[in-house]
Amino acid sequence: MKVSVPASSANLGPGFDCLGVALGLRAEIGIVDGAIPDRAEVAKGSHPARIAFHECGGRGDVWVRSPIPSGRGLGFSGAVRVGAIALALRQQGHDECLDHSRSEVFEAAARLEGHGDNVAASTYGGFVVVADRTVGPIPTPLEPTIVVWVPGQRTSTDESRSSLPASVSREDSVFNIARTGLLVAALAGGRLDLMREATRDRIHQDVRLAKVPRSAEALRTFLDAGAWCSWLSGSGPTVAAMCAAHEVDSLSARLPEGRVLALTVDRAGATWED
Repeated sequence: MKVSVPASSANLGPGFDCLGVALGLRAEIGIVDGAIPDRAEVAKGSHPARIAFHECGGRGDVWVRSPIPSGRGLGFSGAVRVGAIALALRQQGHDECLDHSRSEVFEAAARLEGHGDNVAASTYGGFVVVADRTVGPIPTPLEPTIVVWVPGQRTSTDESRSSLPASVSREDSVFNIARTGLLVAALAGGRLDLMREATRDRIHQDVRLAKVPRSAEALRTFLDAGAWCSWLSGSGPTVAAMCAAHEVDSLSARLPEGRVLALTVDRAGATWED
């Protein structure tokens, strides 16, 4: 048995640790039983899939086959943790763990990940908002293309988080609360005119972008080229933007050197692929 889990982009600007979206770029995770698939690797040592599988009672080894770049802010560790946890639970007879109720998978993954935005998107699919262990889907009539610019360098999530200030001002807190609510309203109402203002942030992006100037350049380029909105994906260094499908080529042509992927919003979340 194996499970397929989508990548994710988190924060979406102001929604630090609470907003995420699942992306149409999928990792596969399976239990080792004889030969493993082509281009797959057995999760060894400190691999997040191995740790998650054993933490949740899994027996044996798991393999991972993933096009999701690790250490780039696209939710690699969250996706493979979700998949490994689902496998461990199903191995123990929880066959329904990816049916209507996915809370057990999400809660275990969020505990291991340390925050819930990435793993909620990978578990449930679509746009999500997370409040502690409660996940709410954000319905939207929009069918955006999510363009991601992925540079060659990697980012350590732990190091990136440790660089953020321990407290923020009331003014900045209110600024982000207002724009997080505005972004949920813009998605739910299909309001493209609100997107750019709704993805502004004062809590984490400026600190992180100061250390990755090419990512800051990519974000500015996306906005100057006419994207609906743009944000630092997770802790970076990847930058994401939302646009219509026909705008992808014109946006991509203006970006700094790096890998560019045009992705859909994944609506299914984690799924079995036996």
